[in-house]
Amino acid sequence: MRYLTDEEVQLASRFLFLSMTLVVIKQDIDRFRQGEFKIKEPYVNLLEKMASEASNERKQLRKKMNKKKLQVTLLTKNDSFSSYLFLCQGKEEKRNYFNPAIRKKVEAIFQELMLKSLSYHHPVASGT
Repeated sequence: MRYLTDEEVQLASRFLFLSMTLVVIKQDIDRFRQGEFKIKEPYVNLLEKMASEASNERKQLRKKMNKKKLQVTLLTKNDSFSSYLFLCQGKEEKRNYFNPAIRKKVEAIFQELMLKSLSYHHPVASGT
């Protein structure tokens, strides 16, 4: 049964999946820095821009969630599913997510952030 509004669920879901995406980005930054890549900086710079975009959006989402007294908490996680509790002004709703579906949502947000970050980038014209 649904107790939260569509807006509340969308807000909490975006916050949840954006937070997961930020974890992935930070892990990737560490992997690039520690890896044996010949040219690391362009990748690290892109990932850092993505992390900054994600952090800024998450900050805005957190403000909206605080105004609505909306929280998301992990309940359980196994190989196939993850369960989260969405709390909003005394109402609660348990949501189960299929882990491969979570991965797809995180990947979509990752790509969205990548495209957004690349659109800010203006390549330097070569002198040749």
